Amino acid sequence: MPCAVLTFSGDDAATVYGAISPEAGREIPRTKVSVNMDGGRMVLRLQASDLSALRAAINSYLRWVKIAEDMNKAVGE
Repeated sequence: MPCAVLTFSGDDAATVYGAISPEAGREIPRTKVSVNMDGGRMVLRLQASDLSALRAAINSYLRWVKIAEDMNKAVGE
């Protein structure tokens, strides 16, 4: 199974984890996702049955991470 492990660190990592973790519990066709905190880093693990499903899941999660970071910055200003 193709897989990807993405790690995020910095001031927003815990906030992004809080925003992303509910999504990890949802079913995505042909894909398994887990997210956890490892010290001050958020670790996102994606496994898929094929590369197309993995690419789609990575794109979705990267968009959600970017939205969570942008919202955190907007609220913090």
